[in-house]
Amino acid sequence: MTDSLAAASLATESASADDATPRSMEAIATCMAREILAGSFGPGDSFPRELDLCQRFDASRNRVRNALAQLVSAGLLERTAGRGTIVREMSEWQLLDPLMSHWVSGLDGINPDLMREIYAFRLSVEPYVSALAAMKATAQDLARLERAFEDSVNTPNASWRAAHAAHDFAFHEAIYHATHNLVWTQLGSLLRPSISQLIQSTQQSAQQHDHSHHRASLDRHRAVMEAIRLRQPEMARTCAERVLETAARDLGFSPAAPSGEHRVIWDGRDDRGHALSQGVYFARLAAESLQATRRVVVIR
Repeated sequence: MTDSLAAASLATESASADDATPRSMEAIATCMAREILAGSFGPGDSFPRELDLCQRFDASRNRVRNALAQLVSAGLLERTAGRGTIVREMSEWQLLDPLMSHWVSGLDGINPDLMREIYAFRLSVEPYVSALAAMKATAQDLARLERAFEDSVNTPNASWRAAHAAHDFAFHEAIYHATHNLVWTQLGSLLRPSISQLIQSTQQSAQQHDHSHHRASLDRHRAVMEAIRLRQPEMARTCAERVLETAARDLGFSPAAPSGEHRVIWDGRDDRGHALSQGVYFARLAAESLQATRRVVVIR
């Protein structure tokens, strides 16, 4: 977005501003940060000038400057002589900063590229965390996990999206806690707003499907819980991967793997975690430049 377009946009907003316009330094910083996190300004974009921001927020230059300093500290903005204020690359954003967690938690929507980054983190980490939980979980951990799962099952359809998003995160948070590892537990808590945003987006996309889609999701989560309860680390890892792969499809993007050779292991279960009966099945593998179908024989 160019400076002229940004100024025009700000002028329009300023003209329609009312008593709800943020006035405090913290509120101004929150408003600006959420615009970046939602994708209104992308990496490399010029950010509005201080004077334009003063007009928009009806605030002093010192107050706006202090608000901008918070965004600079969190890695969202870079201020340089001659270039003005620029939105930094996403790799520089400090998602573990407590301020960033506060800004993310109030978002109605999130930058799609940031959503992909959060998903990539979950895909890399949560299968391992689930496997570790299967080795470390105590009876208290299992009870907490089961409560979160039952809350999801018993949530009325009328409050489906918001309630299930909250229970879904509680389920995954319980898995982090079950590792009894200080780093994993605290990392899960620090990233709660970001992961919650991803879960809410997944729930919103999944709402387009029928009730059977939701039931299948519950079955996949139940499979993770059962693998942890039965102390089956590899099964817990596989079931967690299934949950995340489905989330990727609901969000409209595929969980891309790095180039190179990969081993595919199938445990004889369907997408819901149910063991398939004995028989002949066909497995289809698809990559960017390759599609292959192989026959698989299941013998019980």
